[in-house]
Amino acid sequence: MACRWDPDPHDPYLSHSGPASELGRGWKVRPFIRLPASQTAVLADIDGPACINQLWITSNFGEYRKLVFRIFWDDEESPSVEVPLGDFFAMGHDSAPHLVNSLPVVVGPYRGCGCFWQMPFRKHCRVTLENEASEDADIIAYKIMYQPGEIGPELAYFHAQWRRGRTTRERPEHTLIDGVRGAGVYVGTYLAWTSLATGWWGEGEVKFYLDGDGDYPTIADNGTEDYFGGAWCFYRDPHTPIETEFSFPYSGMPLAKIQQPHAPRLFSLYRWHVQDPIGFSKDLRVTVQALGWWPERKYQPLCDDIASVAYWYQTEPHVAFPILPPAPVR
Repeated sequence: MACRWDPDPHDPYLSHSGPASELGRGWKVRPFIRLPASQTAVLADIDGPACINQLWITSNFGEYRKLVFRIFWDDEESPSVEVPLGDFFAMGHDSAPHLVNSLPVVVGPYRGCGCFWQMPFRKHCRVTLENEASEDADIIAYKIMYQPGEIGPELAYFHAQWRRGRTTRERPEHTLIDGVRGAGVYVGTYLAWTSLATGWWGEGEVKFYLDGDGDYPTIADNGTEDYFGGAWCFYRDPHTPIETEFSFPYSGMPLAKIQQPHAPRLFSLYRWHVQDPIGFSKDLRVTVQALGWWPERKYQPLCDDIASVAYWYQTEPHVAFPILPPAPVR
């Protein structure tokens, strides 16, 4: 169907075809779609077996948190991917869009969102984008590249889930994922962290509870900055106590928005377990603590705002995700 339309800007399906009116068919007649408020667009509806190798998308809509990206595998009713658009591409702070330079996820100027996670499926794939805002998204540009072919029985399905919470003094811990049942591998973490306290905020451990772990996890990382590939508070040097942005193939903090040290500060952090996937055979839970320092060198529980995306592969069927909060809550 590509390039087969004649320009007709009066046709809602071809509303962006005006610039091609003097060139005709085959000259960028339908480069974008329009996504009205409270509507859902089907971006792809593909019969398998096949493997998605690339996703790319952008929009002129200002608040990506109000656009929900979903993927359904093999005609399941429950999505295996359900994430606000920006967060899926490691760009969760709409007020501070930024670049991401990593292997599986990239964001180029301006808000060009690319994903290279391999997503095999056997029977069917449906990719949707829902606009939960009260305003229309005038431009949605996207592409989905996939390759048909047999999918081996050992290959699992890609999943991603979004959560947001406020840590408390009594329980300074954010849960990225819980209730996963089945066998698979955990492959990535993204955090959109809003620090609401003065001083350092990333002393807490990232913990992986695997296959029946109780009080103690199988893996407890050294601390937040260590898990995401930094050290010593992400400072450029100990004498310059300002967090420094960095973006590497497997880990990074591509956003450190610090207008003043006592105001809310925005941090964007990712860690991709491409070379070191974390396997599980029965169940999975992942958490991160929110800890800073008291002046007397005691850990300080923090009340921070943390949104997260957990990325993993697993066998189907999967446990249905918790209900995604409505747009005003997100």
